[in-house]
Amino acid sequence: MKKKSIIAMSALAVGALALAGCTNADVASRNLSKEADHFEVQRHIVGVNGITNDFAFEVVGRCSIADHGHQLEVTCKHGPDEYRKHIIGLSDNTFYVAEQMESIDVSVYHTKVIVKPETLIPEIELQTGKQ
Repeated sequence: MKKKSIIAMSALAVGALALAGCTNADVASRNLSKEADHFEVQRHIVGVNGITNDFAFEVVGRCSIADHGHQLEVTCKHGPDEYRKHIIGLSDNTFYVAEQMESIDVSVYHTKVIVKPETLIPEIELQTGKQ
């Protein structure tokens, strides 16, 4: 029990040190990103061809964005248990703008930590045979 307390206190100390140099804007930005990754933020994402100024693509919804250089991965929630992943290739002359459509309430004083039990407990598949 004492070992668990020491581990918990160490984790809190590391977290506090990591946040010590952060501004309110840093904390709010990090919390907004976490909310977006949990599909709580309505976004409007537009890709623009930098040479012609034409729209190359548009995505609107509760979406999480992962920019991998020349590939943009946009995962959107379309229903209670329905998700779709859109993979968009980016070139040297194409850029995107992601606009947050509405404000959401996030704390600038606390960092939000989300733990999902289903990621900690493995999925067990039980198969039985006839005897």
